[in-house]
Amino acid sequence: MTNNRMLKFLTSSITLIFCLLFVAHFAGRNILRQYISYGVGDCKSVPILCMQPDEKALNPEPDKEYIDTLVPQSFPKMSIMAPKGFNLVQELIKRKYYKKRHPDNNAVIYLLYQKPGAFLKLYPDVRKQGINDNYEFIRRLMYANLNKVNDITDAFFVIMKSIFTPDIGQQNICRMISFKMVDKRGFVNYTMVKPNNYFDCNVLDAEGNFFKVYIRDIGGRLDLNKVFTILSTLKPAE
Repeated sequence: MTNNRMLKFLTSSITLIFCLLFVAHFAGRNILRQYISYGVGDCKSVPILCMQPDEKALNPEPDKEYIDTLVPQSFPKMSIMAPKGFNLVQELIKRKYYKKRHPDNNAVIYLLYQKPGAFLKLYPDVRKQGINDNYEFIRRLMYANLNKVNDITDAFFVIMKSIFTPDIGQQNICRMISFKMVDKRGFVNYTMVKPNNYFDCNVLDAEGNFFKVYIRDIGGRLDLNKVFTILSTLKPAE
């Protein structure tokens, strides 16, 4: 999928951003926060909008024995080694897609790839905030908090957070964590409540390539160690 299609998908949100510009110019931050709540939800209806990753980053190491059980999968823009029993789809982030295209009893891994610097095109003003690559963009997005919105840039990232977060089950018990591996770093939002697990993984490599891996683990076969091992196999297409 191209960046143009992602931009088209975000059209409604960009329209909301322009409305927010008007509100931000003529009103205070409290009214700005209320306006966002009316548009995308509040802390009660969308709890993750008021959450952020744990302070301490994890330093996971791939499980070499588990890697031997994974199956190599190649796509036009990326490759990954995935566990058996999962359907793999390379698709744009679109929450309704998950519900309409696949029954709830299917274990699915959705994949998205973006080139280095791709996210900066969504909102060029972020460079003024010291955000110059995909990692800093995603980091700012993950730490976005509705209760801390003070200006239009804060509002932009809260809205993007609502769009970038797929179905992760019961958001009120979601965990948000950051991690660093040898050649990758990023953030994982997840819930692990029987019988199913949900993992929303946002991964960046040393070159700035971005990978989003959304795992709907029906039956709860995976744990965090297995997920990190799967993420360690991500590569852009050569």
